Amino acid sequence: MFLALLELRAARGRFLLMGSVVVLVAALVGIVSGFTTGLGDDTISALRRLPASHLVFSSDARSDQFARSLLDAKTASAWREDADTDTTPLGISITRGTTDRGTEVDLAAFGIDPAAFLNPSVTSGKGLTTDAADTVVISAKLADEGVRIGDTLVIDRLGIRLRVVGLTERSSYGHVPAAYVPLATWQRIRFSTPGAPASAAAAELPDQFSALALRTPAGTPVADLDKRHSTSTVTKEKAYEAAPGYTGERLTMNSIQVFLYLIAPLVVGAFFAVWTVQRQPELALLRALGASRRRLLVHTVLQAALVVVLGTAAGAVLAGAVGLLVGEQVPFSLPALTLTTTMCTVAAVGLLGSALTLRRVTSVDPLTMLGANR
Repeated sequence: MFLALLELRAARGRFLLMGSVVVLVAALVGIVSGFTTGLGDDTISALRRLPASHLVFSSDARSDQFARSLLDAKTASAWREDADTDTTPLGISITRGTTDRGTEVDLAAFGIDPAAFLNPSVTSGKGLTTDAADTVVISAKLADEGVRIGDTLVIDRLGIRLRVVGLTERSSYGHVPAAYVPLATWQRIRFSTPGAPASAAAAELPDQFSALALRTPAGTPVADLDKRHSTSTVTKEKAYEAAPGYTGERLTMNSIQVFLYLIAPLVVGAFFAVWTVQRQPELALLRALGASRRRLLVHTVLQAALVVVLGTAAGAVLAGAVGLLVGEQVPFSLPALTLTTTMCTVAAVGLLGSALTLRRVTSVDPLTMLGANR
């Protein structure tokens, strides 16, 4: 231990330089991880908060199911009877609106049955009710953009007027803030023709929706029910892939992380390989003085561990500081568990890179100091 610290002090310039590289790599991995989590939350947080276990789509919707799938009330009734479980319709579409105070916003309209289990709890104001069709509960993200309880939100091009009655927690879909409306109102938003009278009879619109949400107990034969009703049932987690951009964003950000995980051991391994070559005479002298291979090995591993662990810890602090600095201006989220897991991975691959130099340490010949090479 003393020898390792003494050597770190004697060559502190080199080790500080290497430590700085580890700090930057660890911080970059942490920042990328924060953006990966943040972008994912900004895409699917509204889906993640749905109190459902499965979602049922039409069988002909192979991708972008929330945009392409359409089910009707007949299918919903058949599923409810055959599955013997809680089911409720769900409609999702992205639209734009303007408040009576002139605030323009994008919103992901979630059409739900106010009497069913998808009705979100509110943090302020009132929730959706069956006797108030033209109402909307907005997420806190829309409130950040200037929409307030009591405002009237007019859907662009359709003229549908919605009264904001409640506020729920932050949630979004496809990077667009979520807003919850009764299913009949969502059908007007989804199926109305631009320029048509806003008071068009609901009977003129198809009684359809994007999906069925299920609270399915274990053992429910969803595959058999899919064949019977020409539907496609997936778990809620699998349905995240139907959100716009989710799969592509995850693949891109995860690929960047993988490359950083590959770069970290190469950088650390290269540094300690050069450092070990430069120390060959000193290591040979220690062997000639009676130091065991095990002691030299412990000495080298301890140096690598100090550089990698301290550098990774500093990188974690830097990544966390970046998260605090950007705040909610960008989709960045770095929970403590995610940060800890990421930094432990960086430290592990960094130590793995330094392990590539251990063979040179253990193969040092003490006869070198006695002139064996002369």
